[in-house]
Amino acid sequence: MREVPSRARLLGLAGLLPQIACLLAVYLGPAEWRETALVTAALYAALILSFLGGTWWGLAAGAPAAERRSALGWLWLAAVLPSLVALAALAPFALGYTGAEPSLMMLGGALLVALAVDGRLSSLAPRWWLSLRVPLSIGLGVLTFLIALG
Repeated sequence: MREVPSRARLLGLAGLLPQIACLLAVYLGPAEWRETALVTAALYAALILSFLGGTWWGLAAGAPAAERRSALGWLWLAAVLPSLVALAALAPFALGYTGAEPSLMMLGGALLVALAVDGRLSSLAPRWWLSLRVPLSIGLGVLTFLIALG
C-alpha cells in the first residue's frame, strides 16, 4: 500500500473508523447503544457503497472510451448498482422495520462483491487503485458483517 498517495491512504483508512466505532458500540457499549449503532452502521455502509459507485462513474466519465457509444456500458451500469443496492438495503427502515441485521448483511456482501468491479478497472484507474480498494472493501465489508452478527 506504499504506492498509494499518502492522503488517499490516510483518508481511506480513516473511512473505516465510523464502522469500527459502531462495532465497539455493539460489542462493548451499553445495551441502549446497540440499535443506534446497528442503524448507524447500515447508513454508513450504504453511504460508502454509493460513494464507491460514484467513483466508478467518475472513472467511466473520464475514460477516453466513454466517447464511444457502446464502450464501457458494463461500467455505467455497475456505477449505478451500488446506490440501488443501498436503497434496497435501507428501504425496510422507511417501512418501519427496525431490525438492521439483514440490511447490514446485504451491505457487507455488496461491499465485498464491489471488489470484482474494482478489479476490472485496472485499465482506467490509477495503478495503486486496487492496493487501496482491497483493504478498504474487505475491511468495511467484514466490519459490517461483524456488526450484524453482534
